[in-house]
Amino acid sequence: MTKSNGLQDYYMHLEEFRLHSFNTWPFDDDWICTPQKLAEAGFYHCPTDQEPDAVCCFMCFKELDGWEPTDDPWEEHKRHSPQCPFLKLDKPMEELTVEQFMKLEVKRQKNQVVKIMNAKKKEFEEQAKAVREEMQRLV
Repeated sequence: MTKSNGLQDYYMHLEEFRLHSFNTWPFDDDWICTPQKLAEAGFYHCPTDQEPDAVCCFMCFKELDGWEPTDDPWEEHKRHSPQCPFLKLDKPMEELTVEQFMKLEVKRQKNQVVKIMNAKKKEFEEQAKAVREEMQRLV
């Protein structure tokens, strides 16, 4: 799982901020998955040492890496996270009413909580497995 902080994620509503996150994008502009196209598709760059091309959707928090030269960011987003509320918008974020934006923000925050809870659950399960294995060695 890549590192992400809630404050950073919040500002990623704006394409301009998402685009600025790609200052260390490892691929050339002759690839289809350019920083501009990735930002338009809702992604911001969240690289790690193991995954320098990792990106995350600011809305559904789907993380993708392993980009290929012919990968289309919109198509990859749709394929890996078809229920993403950002993909279902029928107009740019800047044109949403306050009410529409707030409803979308509720969905974004719910997605963020689910992501955090799933990570904590996985961490707990791994720790429980290690403790069980250690207990079995003691018997």
